[in-house]
Amino acid sequence: MTPGFARAALALDLLAVDPGLSGLHLRGPAGPARDALLARLDPALPPLRRLAPTAPEDALTGGLDAAATLRSGRMVWTQGALGAPATLLLPMAERTPPARAARLAGRGRTVIAGDEGTEEEALPPGLAARLALFADISGAARGDLSAEGPDRAAIAAGRALLRSVTVPDKALAELAELAATLGIDDLRRLGHAHRAARAHAALRARGEVGAPDLEVAAALVLGPRARRLPPSEEEEQAERAPPPEAPSEGGPMPDTVLDAARAVLPPGLLAGLALRGAARGEGRGARRKGGARGRPLPARPGRIAPGERLDLVATLRAAAPLQRLRGGPPGQVRILPEDVRLRRHESRSDRLLIFAVDASGSAAAARLAEAKGAVELILAESYAARDHVALVAFRGEGGETVLPPTRSLVRARRTLAGLPGGGGTPLAAGLAEALALARAARGRGMTPVIALLTDGRANVPLEGPPDRVRAAEDAARLARLIAGDRIAALVCDSGLRPSTQLRALAAAMGARYLPLPRAEPGALPAAAKTL
Repeated sequence: MTPGFARAALALDLLAVDPGLSGLHLRGPAGPARDALLARLDPALPPLRRLAPTAPEDALTGGLDAAATLRSGRMVWTQGALGAPATLLLPMAERTPPARAARLAGRGRTVIAGDEGTEEEALPPGLAARLALFADISGAARGDLSAEGPDRAAIAAGRALLRSVTVPDKALAELAELAATLGIDDLRRLGHAHRAARAHAALRARGEVGAPDLEVAAALVLGPRARRLPPSEEEEQAERAPPPEAPSEGGPMPDTVLDAARAVLPPGLLAGLALRGAARGEGRGARRKGGARGRPLPARPGRIAPGERLDLVATLRAAAPLQRLRGGPPGQVRILPEDVRLRRHESRSDRLLIFAVDASGSAAAARLAEAKGAVELILAESYAARDHVALVAFRGEGGETVLPPTRSLVRARRTLAGLPGGGGTPLAAGLAEALALARAARGRGMTPVIALLTDGRANVPLEGPPDRVRAAEDAARLARLIAGDRIAALVCDSGLRPSTQLRALAAAMGARYLPLPRAEPGALPAAAKTL
């Protein structure tokens, strides 16, 4: 049995012992491996019920069955997924609307969130925060399909023993230390780890939580949610070399517990963490609500007007309970204006990525080449997402749009490759040109994003002779205008060393700051997706 499948199977056993763990964040594609895993569900858990992430509202809360009501002449109500205890299976849970996510995990329900997304897609925070356990079965092997089933007797005995399991103070201190080491500051996660350790001790017929139980909590709860890398063995030895003045009650954390957390750390953690904190969207345009096309939303009351579409089923549901009061001939339905329900859909606007590239003399030839390479990477990602791109270059005494908004990757690459360098650094002029493009794009219904690549050595103001002080003031003023317009932005520092002045400019712009010398090649396109 592969480690990922074994951890997922153990997670389901822990859920059967303690349903208070709420659920499992199960990463991996749909297929035989996930089906084999779900076949292991303990019968003591509530019945399994599949729920699509975009299911209509009545599938969750229930409601009036309009067809059955009209057919029988009496009101017939349906019960939604949230109306009774159930084990909810959410396929493609990463597409769950954020407004719905927090309602799914509740008392009496166990949620198995099937995360089938790519690396940049993730579960809504409101749902992920409520699921205690995490497992990844992406690398499941054929042998996992014939894995031995769970020990039902051990699960039943563990459920009976759970209340009497105790957690020593030393074990609690070790869990808290591990959470701090991994940068986890959410007390709910620490509570999840505590429950997982108790459930595992009960499953193994132990009356007290020990090191093996802490290792399971580290592997299923804390490790996958790490926000920073734990120190290496050499760093730990260096830290432990001087004798501490006030040693903690529990002593140093056992290496096995820390190793269990290290074993499940997500790949590319450092780059992912840097971007996770700056995420301002889903890498797509802004949401727009309307009645024409897009993802269906619950119907709303209203009056039929040009451009609006009637939701007939929702209208009948609203009118059916009132037919006895309204009277009328049998077999006919009286619909009043207050019964009218209109269709609603949610769509995404097109996104425009505006690259403002510093082509001045301070950006030496080698650094300009690196900046062009960074833009090249983001261009490829933008083309795959069908984003529009535009290119603004600033050098000498001003900035200009060298490439108007386009979806042509070949044209963008050709313009970028022929971009010359040299002259002063009119950073404010470049920002002004990018801001004008962004405002024009927003007026056309697009969602603009500005990606600024510069070393930050502004020396040409908007007006007048070269002056570093005035140039910095003009750039800061334009940055505040961009922030005031709520335009998402990314500032990539292409200098030889990270610049505190450019970091401050990014803060004034409300932008993500990314120093190019320390950025991995894949970090730049990933950063653009989060804006």
